[in-house]
Amino acid sequence: MAIRDSVFVYRNPHDPPLAHTGNSSSYDGGYPSGHHELFTIYSWDDQKVRRVFIRKVYTILLIQLLVTLGVVALFTFCDPVKDYVQANPGWYWASYAVFFATYLTLACCSGPRRHFPWNLILLTIFTLSMAYLTGMLSSYYNTTSVLLCLGITALVCLSVTIFSFQTKFDFTSCQGVLFVLLMTLFFSGLILAILLPFQYVPWLHAVYAVLGAGVFTLFLAFDTQLLMGNRRHSLSPEEYIFGALNIYLDIIYIFTFFLQLFGTNRE
Repeated sequence: MAIRDSVFVYRNPHDPPLAHTGNSSSYDGGYPSGHHELFTIYSWDDQKVRRVFIRKVYTILLIQLLVTLGVVALFTFCDPVKDYVQANPGWYWASYAVFFATYLTLACCSGPRRHFPWNLILLTIFTLSMAYLTGMLSSYYNTTSVLLCLGITALVCLSVTIFSFQTKFDFTSCQGVLFVLLMTLFFSGLILAILLPFQYVPWLHAVYAVLGAGVFTLFLAFDTQLLMGNRRHSLSPEEYIFGALNIYLDIIYIFTFFLQLFGTNRE
């Protein structure tokens, strides 16, 4: 949560709009040095800037999801590819290392995250590594159950997104609750990882999957409302890469937890 706080714009939605004199600022145009905070706060009062920002985020997100869907389909339906990735787990760990390194770079370093073309290059590498991890996980499950989980994930994410845009409830003010739930999920995963080598407990694994899907569904609502600009916390218009990154991760985690919950292993 501390990483996310570093790119928030704190604004009370009940505050009156800032006074503006002179020419209006454009989203793609420059702004005077030392006035970044003023630009950021004022920009959310400009409907055009908000629409451009949200459109950028969801355009990038759509491309990420299409790439991931293509990789999952390849690993699920193409038997030679599926057999190869399962027989070479080294690629999985290499992809995990690339995923972790690029995520930390994008999440913690505002320079690479905001400057073109490095932000798009890093995001592309991140997306490909995450797509590989998701595809390899899907290859161990029955094709029908993978398609079922994809459908459930799409319906859940679409419903949560529409609800987050329409509701008056402010999910961005619930950071403490989300942090507690995330820590519960984290320590539950550690306990499950310790118990798993000794004895597989199906009901405990199912409870963990339900908890994980619920937590990241709440995070999806939280990250969606950060884009809107009319809540307690919001993202700067420069942070379209960070916004797409968070929502993409939420959707992927929801899918993987649904896969653990509803998926059937290949015989």
